[in-house]
Amino acid sequence: MKIVTAEQMRQIDEECGKIGLPTHFLMENAGRAVAEEVSRILDDVGQQRVLLLIGPGNNGGDGLVAARYLHDWGANVAVYLLSQRPEDDANLELVRQRDIMCIDATGDDNLRALSEYLSSATAVIDALFGTGKSRPLDDNVIQVLGEVSQVKEVRPEMKIIALDLPSGLDADSGAAEPACLHADNTITLGFPKVGLFNSPAIERAGKLTVVDIGIPSQLAEKIPVEMITARWVRSLLPERPLWANKGSFGKVLVIAGSLNYIGAAYLACSGAVRVGAGLVTLATATSLQPVLAAKLNEVTYLPLPESPAGIISPQAVRQISREIGNYDVLLMGCGLGQHQSVVRLVRSVLFRLKPPLPMVLDADVLNILAGTPHWWQQFPGDAILTPHPGEMARLAGVLVDEVQSDRLGIAKRIALEWNKTVVLKGAYTAVVSPDGQSRISPVANSGLASAGTGDVLAGVIAGLVAQGLPLSSAAACGVYLHGRAGDVVRDQIGDAGMTATDLLPVLPQVIRQIKEDV
Repeated sequence: MKIVTAEQMRQIDEECGKIGLPTHFLMENAGRAVAEEVSRILDDVGQQRVLLLIGPGNNGGDGLVAARYLHDWGANVAVYLLSQRPEDDANLELVRQRDIMCIDATGDDNLRALSEYLSSATAVIDALFGTGKSRPLDDNVIQVLGEVSQVKEVRPEMKIIALDLPSGLDADSGAAEPACLHADNTITLGFPKVGLFNSPAIERAGKLTVVDIGIPSQLAEKIPVEMITARWVRSLLPERPLWANKGSFGKVLVIAGSLNYIGAAYLACSGAVRVGAGLVTLATATSLQPVLAAKLNEVTYLPLPESPAGIISPQAVRQISREIGNYDVLLMGCGLGQHQSVVRLVRSVLFRLKPPLPMVLDADVLNILAGTPHWWQQFPGDAILTPHPGEMARLAGVLVDEVQSDRLGIAKRIALEWNKTVVLKGAYTAVVSPDGQSRISPVANSGLASAGTGDVLAGVIAGLVAQGLPLSSAAACGVYLHGRAGDVVRDQIGDAGMTATDLLPVLPQVIRQIKEDV
């Protein structure tokens, strides 16, 4: 599924008209699809009091169609017209024919009618402005949105649902005007808009749903940004033939762990095992090996010299160089720490050894690279970088807020400049390959914001690389599997208290579900 800018959406709408899909046809599809999704969100639609805020353009037209369907399905519906609609507006006429309450904002002194309906409304649908909005919100709109926000504070059970995107939100950047509502749900039309995946849009849009309104997918073929879907992941998951042996599914070498971060090594190795890697070997400080062996029964070990205790010595590069040719992928960084011995080790492996195999670089390795000027010029090999926003800020030399306000743009710039695949973690994780092809995860799950989940993700990605997936595909598939596992765990136990370990037994279940869902 493609992810579009406002201009790309405008061009797609124009192309629809040229092939016989006029605006009124798409508007009818959009309004019905929105009404269907609203019915799912609200459950028993016949028991709901729904107020639709209607703007002047196509977004308002979509809202009028949705109002008609919701009314016909039994909801108590009212529309609040914030600006004059065209005299020949067929959708407004159909609303009036049904005796749906229509409140004209221009005659609503002190917003009395609005306040009265809001006092008992179960849902408000924001259908004021869509991707076509180019001007700041005017004072009347700001007052109306402010009234809705105040009622929401008093009655948090009232749902706020945005049609396409919350009014006052920029479809491209995700920037939000102060009056922009904090929606519980956003129902976006045809294709998700790229700004929805940046901050503060992530907080303002709530749960994001994309509805099909009948736009042919080929009209968006050339757009280089996509949302990761189960169907796409299913097409790439490795086959598991009956005649296979462990060598058939690849070998992962993991350099990880230190005295203070033993669990990171466990989680990374377990992530690779749980997605089907044939063999995982943990290279870690000799004194840590017995501790980890007590938990990691399926993993083999490469004990490495340490200096000081519990910290891998730079001298370990000799052993690593002898063994590395036996593996299909190297994962390095999880829990290594940033002791000066580790800094020397990492730089030796990357810049002297220059491993002739793909790499997944995570956590402490990324922080070491951030302090190494022009490191990518010294290490031209294939690699996947998996930074969280703080690590990305250090790598790119910007502030965390700058990363979050342009997540895809920052990740794309780094991937192109450094010729590496970049996985920018967080809500709606972005995956960008060196050629600029970009994929965004559909998952935003606060339960995954806990220590160790990134280590699991790094292991998952490495395990998929070992099984033969191209780096960008392994990264995007890994992100999707990891996110889906997080959603399963959240649905089972909630998002508070979810641990990284909870994800591990769920990963094979998610893979099975994706393969079986045809």
